[in-house]
Amino acid sequence: MPGTRNTGVLALGGIAVAALLTVIGHLEVNDDLNPWALTVSDFAVSDRGGVIDVAMVVLALATVALLYGLRRTGPAQPGRPVELLLGAWMSGLLLAALVPTNEPGTAMTTAAYVHRYASVVAFLALPAAGWLLARRPDLAPAARTLRTLVLLSLALAVAMIWSAYPGDRLLIGLAERLLILTEVAVLATVALTQTLTLTRPSRRPRPAAARPVGVDHGVVVPRKRGVTV
Repeated sequence: MPGTRNTGVLALGGIAVAALLTVIGHLEVNDDLNPWALTVSDFAVSDRGGVIDVAMVVLALATVALLYGLRRTGPAQPGRPVELLLGAWMSGLLLAALVPTNEPGTAMTTAAYVHRYASVVAFLALPAAGWLLARRPDLAPAARTLRTLVLLSLALAVAMIWSAYPGDRLLIGLAERLLILTEVAVLATVALTQTLTLTRPSRRPRPAAARPVGVDHGVVVPRKRGVTV
């Protein structure tokens, strides 16, 4: 399926571009911002409409390509639950990119709450989708990796929640970046596995030669004259 393989490659390319843009966005912002104490959203709002916001949109589009490829893989469709979860992930990313959070150190606004809960929905939806995707037969080679990444992302999500509330935002930036890295790795694993699986030539057993119907292969013995059988 060349078309499906191309969507996997496109998804991998989008993930790589999004990662590169995020790194560039961190390098371009004010040096006073601490990446260990501030979230990616705090960096993005300081450069509103900059490369970090673009990176979120690119990552959502890469997920669209991945989902399209999954739907064309064959009888093992992702199913309605996975489609809804990936849709929630993409919607959360796009909404978080369009609606900024508040500036660091300022009071939370309505837009900031929309941004926060859109991010929460995205962070929770993708691990759930990854767990369900690990059940697909065509993703069986990466099933263990997917489940490991999902469990790790859930642990990091718990660490981030603890930091945001009782932990007084201790290393919240580090926890969030590790969480994002782990969840993006779920997408990359699915895209890479799909691409490699479809690239390998399939070995189909050759059908056995059919024996002609109605042909008698027995030995015919001629009957001698004068001999009655």
